[in-house]
Amino acid sequence: MGFSRIESDFSSRGTRCSGWLYLPEGVSEPPVVVMAHGFAAEKTFRLPAYAEVFADRGLAVFLFDYRNFGGSDGEPRNLVSPRRHLQDWRAAVSHVRSLPNVRTGKIALWGSSFSGGHVAVVAAGDPGITAIVSQVPFVDGLAALDSLVAAHTLKGLLAGFRDLGRILTFRSPYRVPVVEDPDRFGIMNRPDSKPGYLAIVPEESSWKNECPARILLAVPFYRPVSFASRVKCPALVLLAEKDTLIPTAAVERFAAGMPRAEVVRVPLGHFDVYRGDAFEETAEREADFLERHLLSGP
Repeated sequence: MGFSRIESDFSSRGTRCSGWLYLPEGVSEPPVVVMAHGFAAEKTFRLPAYAEVFADRGLAVFLFDYRNFGGSDGEPRNLVSPRRHLQDWRAAVSHVRSLPNVRTGKIALWGSSFSGGHVAVVAAGDPGITAIVSQVPFVDGLAALDSLVAAHTLKGLLAGFRDLGRILTFRSPYRVPVVEDPDRFGIMNRPDSKPGYLAIVPEESSWKNECPARILLAVPFYRPVSFASRVKCPALVLLAEKDTLIPTAAVERFAAGMPRAEVVRVPLGHFDVYRGDAFEETAEREADFLERHLLSGP
């Protein structure tokens, strides 16, 4: 179908967030898919590939960076915070609803990994959301804690408290690797974590493999699964059966809690969905779902 992409920044709590608006050619006031990335990631990390698939189906896409990430303003850089991310999601949706060239009554949310949980939390509190796609979602911090810090749970907690101490003494953050090899401490250090994550980072990116360690103190308390029953819109949940980061049982509970959820099970690992044939297949299935719910009906 073809599409154009324009800059469309917005403000979240007084900070500029970078956004890209994809508009399909030849479509008047298309419905919109709002997208943002997962843990410590930027919008350039393979998300434009999804946006292009959706735009080719006649859907507008609004893709944004959280505060402190990518093209957005804010310090400290790479600050992962569920509370802040949710604020940014809501600000992005509000921004989309203010745009003159899209169908603001038909908005879907698309999230992957960490943001796969965010979209459910946002939709649970916003009855105007038409549908959500939750891809390989992080849904339960308690269930995922062991996987996130692997054998280094104590190191993770100590790192988090060390960073908290630096906040209290007005010093720069104590940072830890986002992804690392299995024998080294990192927030994600399963065998497929580092190669899988780094494979989606563009070669020209200035992104650094580190984030403030305070997120390790927040992870156990972030449980999007507890919002599932309040998500009344249709939901597509993509479950990776070989996921080493997110327990399958937690995702199953999450999907079962949503009244209108469809589950697509794929024999893939957590990072496999972003590239190659797996990407082609999953993106098309997600596009089918979005097209069905956004382009049909009044």
